[in-house]
Amino acid sequence: MDLATFLVQWLNALQYGLLLFLVASGLTLIFGIMGVINLAHGSFYMIGAYMAWALAPGVAAGVGGGFFATLALGLVLALALGWVLEWAFFSYLYERDHLQQVLMTYGLIFVFEELRSLLVGDEVHGVQPPAWLAGTLPLGELMTYPVYRLFVSGLCLLLGGAMALVFTRTRLGLAIRAGSTGLAQREMVQSLGVDIRKLYRVVFAAGVALAALAGMVAAPVSSVYPGMGSQVLILCFVVVVIGGIGSIRGALLASLLIGAVDTFGKVWLPQAAGLSVYLLMAAILLCKPAGLFSAGGGRR
Repeated sequence: MDLATFLVQWLNALQYGLLLFLVASGLTLIFGIMGVINLAHGSFYMIGAYMAWALAPGVAAGVGGGFFATLALGLVLALALGWVLEWAFFSYLYERDHLQQVLMTYGLIFVFEELRSLLVGDEVHGVQPPAWLAGTLPLGELMTYPVYRLFVSGLCLLLGGAMALVFTRTRLGLAIRAGSTGLAQREMVQSLGVDIRKLYRVVFAAGVALAALAGMVAAPVSSVYPGMGSQVLILCFVVVVIGGIGSIRGALLASLLIGAVDTFGKVWLPQAAGLSVYLLMAAILLCKPAGLFSAGGGRR
């Protein structure tokens, strides 16, 4: 493998890992902080991808906007969807056991799939990136790299930095971390005037928005197709387990590790590439059963 090819693969691994982090961070918030096993999280990624495809013509015709206006509208709709879902369904699951959480969220997968089929059909669709992001950059004499993939990596890094600032530098982040460390602490936070239920609604809406945003920015790279959230959901749970339940920084490190293992596994050992991620998870859990960052120290 020459230097240019090696660099391209590392850029692919970085882009894949950061995009996976954007999806998995939403699941980390919902699962690690709220204690809800949300099997429908991959559906939010799919919904975001379909919104990127379906909203673009209307946005262009209605307000004259392009890709970024579509992202903004889709993000607002995803936040509203998360808010309504938490109010209508998930708010009743906090005191229920995990089996009931699994059954309800598994049912939501079928609901979203049927709605998707009824509304937009079962065809595969493509989404075009903005014209100024559709070019390539030269890497060596023969190879180039898409500018849009670099944009995706930069956007994910920007959002990751914003999440870190919210969790460590704001009262909202302090309230989220304080309300996620156990029943006694939640009651103490409530006694200080913080509405835990409303706080959880904000967290859930943010988790849905992150997954949908990841689907929107991934649509020009991976296309839009039925069932695209299923594989992402499995990888998200792998990220949560490897990184440590509730740990945002653990989710980032786990996503980057998975991106590197999967990308280079497909290059060097394609026959076993599908196993590489799960072998990585098994190896890490043998050494650190609680994940790379334990729940007690990884809430940031």
